[in-house]
Amino acid sequence: MASMTGTRTTTAADGWQEDPPARRGFGLNGNGYGSLSRQFPSTPQGAQEARHAVVRQLGQWGFGPMADVSCAVALVVAELAANAVRHGSLPGREFAVRVDYEGAASRFRIEVSDARLGRTPGEAVLPPADQESGRGLFLVECLASRWGWEPRNPVGKTVWAEVAAPVRPGGP
Repeated sequence: MASMTGTRTTTAADGWQEDPPARRGFGLNGNGYGSLSRQFPSTPQGAQEARHAVVRQLGQWGFGPMADVSCAVALVVAELAANAVRHGSLPGREFAVRVDYEGAASRFRIEVSDARLGRTPGEAVLPPADQESGRGLFLVECLASRWGWEPRNPVGKTVWAEVAAPVRPGGP
């Protein structure tokens, strides 16, 4: 009888034992690559949930919540998710967030996809000081090494940004 340790080991009739796959440290594969991909409701709470999920994942990859890169990635996700909710939502459609950590390239790639193609991001400009909104893409421009958008098949668009990452603690 197998012990109840939370891992599953199967034994065939011939005595051959199959162990579960070994977990890599920090949730990264052997090449130092990790990925988070989830969908969220197109609501302000969904945008907040996206940011929290990304911060938790960054922690699993070895980047604490107060690390500069974690704060930068969280802010980029928050701004792009807020834009997806505000400018890209359609009734009954969610938005998607994908964050890839590419250890070998020392970068994070952030993608936020929504269902509306007609409202594409414009140039990132700093609005007048008395304007209450409109700074999101300017912040993304400041924090990302590159950013842009592309149509999404079959519908909508994906806004992406790349943020430089330090070498993960403990190496890739």
